[in-house]
Amino acid sequence: MKIKSPFLKEQFLKRHLYIIALIMGNYLEGQTINITGSNWNASAPTITEAGTNYTGTYDNPGLLTLSGHLPGSFLNLLGSSGAKISMQYLPTNWNSSLKLYAKRSGGSATINGLCLLCSVTFSGGTANYIEIPQSSAVTLSTITFGGVLGVNNSVDYSAINVQLQIGGVSVTIPAATYSAQIVFTIAAN
Repeated sequence: MKIKSPFLKEQFLKRHLYIIALIMGNYLEGQTINITGSNWNASAPTITEAGTNYTGTYDNPGLLTLSGHLPGSFLNLLGSSGAKISMQYLPTNWNSSLKLYAKRSGGSATINGLCLLCSVTFSGGTANYIEIPQSSAVTLSTITFGGVLGVNNSVDYSAINVQLQIGGVSVTIPAATYSAQIVFTIAAN
């Protein structure tokens, strides 16, 4: 296509840049993760016999619940995409003998947009407790979205329940109030 007028060239360029911006805007939508629940104050029972120790492991009676949004692709043809939920802890006042663990249950999803034979699966984190590290994140669960043909898809996920556990509790650890923050992140898989 040969364009002689500078005005027409500029108009042609603006129109195509606008279309490119619309397409790219769809891909720039980010994942979100929301966490509901309350702080957990673990308490060990009082030791009344000399020479006895704590059981060492205590479960959180409450649950954390994760929910959020995963952007899809503008056009999904015979493919799958997804995200992984990772976790790590940030110590505030902590003893290195104490260990934190998490386990997942549940998970539901709503697929937004036009989609043919689409599904969402949640995997990992349900069989055993996974140790939550301090130095680097570890995967709790993976969310996978797949389908034959989809246009403008996204996924809203919810009801991912997380059970926490603390281990390593012992009379050899100095008596104090210990605290840590668990950080959950979600990223494209």
